[in-house]
Amino acid sequence: MENEVVAKGKRAKKASYETNVKSTSEKNKALESIAHQLLTDMDIILSENNKDIISGKENGLDDATLDRILLNEMRIKAMSDAIIQLIQLEDPVGEVLEEIMKENGLRIIKKRVPLGVIGMIYEARPNVTVDAATLSLKTGNSVLLRGSSSAKYSNIALVASIHRALEAVSYPTDAVLLIEDTSRETAKALFTLNDYLDVLIPRGGKKLIDLVVRESTVPVLETGAGNCHIYLDVAANIEMAKSIVKNAKTQRLSVCNTAESLLIHQDFFNIYGKDFLHFLHHELGIKVYGDKHVCEILDSAIPAEDEHYAEEFLDLTLSIKVVEDVFEAIHHINHYGTNHSEAIITDNIQNANIFLNSVDAAAVYHNASTRFTDGFEFGYGAEIGISTQKLHARGPMGLPALTSTKYFIHGNGQIRQ
Repeated sequence: MENEVVAKGKRAKKASYETNVKSTSEKNKALESIAHQLLTDMDIILSENNKDIISGKENGLDDATLDRILLNEMRIKAMSDAIIQLIQLEDPVGEVLEEIMKENGLRIIKKRVPLGVIGMIYEARPNVTVDAATLSLKTGNSVLLRGSSSAKYSNIALVASIHRALEAVSYPTDAVLLIEDTSRETAKALFTLNDYLDVLIPRGGKKLIDLVVRESTVPVLETGAGNCHIYLDVAANIEMAKSIVKNAKTQRLSVCNTAESLLIHQDFFNIYGKDFLHFLHHELGIKVYGDKHVCEILDSAIPAEDEHYAEEFLDLTLSIKVVEDVFEAIHHINHYGTNHSEAIITDNIQNANIFLNSVDAAAVYHNASTRFTDGFEFGYGAEIGISTQKLHARGPMGLPALTSTKYFIHGNGQIRQ
């Protein structure tokens, strides 16, 4: 007897042969149906989500994880709105990327095509269920979802809602399938489902992502953890620095584009250090791990070790280090960072350009918060993840990242001599 992963993998593969020839209007009609159905089913979804929240509290999940799991009326409406925005975006499938006319009359056309079957393995966030499903549908793919036990009831409810929406417009429901068994065995089964998956995308903590990258035989699109830094240069504006650091650290603690580490130029620190540390700790309530310079000024600061500079805290905690110049800041980030989002605050354009060009990250910022690294903010609608690798996509992954290419060659009897 086939296990759930293999059985649903087969169904997703079969569905992909139907979805990859769907027209843009057919796909958009399916998306519109999902956007409306989520609102219609809101009470059911929230009731099931509450089961996950209650279970999470009983199991001792921290506040950051509970926030990731939580759905409310505003968040479900945001999901629906994101789908409507996705409908308005141009369908990348069929886009002609290159056209070559050979002397012998062969016409070679390179076009975007669907990837096929996308496997998603993710933790906590039930919104990923909707993001992955709708992005996959828009690009003519099918998707096999495997969420975590912490959001099991939410994910089942969301996929049930998506299926009702697809049935209403006669779209293949097997284009979106959920592995309901959340055991480790099903996760590992996905890693080697090469016969049915074309790509596997992990979203979650560093341990999950490292495990998938290490053990998967299916090609992986890596979405990394977010140990994001802000560097306050010697020419940083103090009020701008406070505003950006406050936003990047405290606006939403549980997401991967939140700032986790602060680097401060020694001259800036000599002038504003005491005031800035008071602002962080006493006004914002941030726990600080700092180097000797920080600990000398802030009594409550805890001496920072290597692991603190490498940690994605996901709470009101920052690691802070005083550096000599922009080059030391860059070296520190490239050593401890996760290639996600990094920012410099400075009025010195030369230092800004050195930083932006030298830091190894998917998104680099000058005088702006790292919180903007997001598919919605970049105009992509929903995102399927933020890639921290360099192939085949990097940064927030919207529709084009879920396509491949195919060469279409037209002739009139040519043979190779």
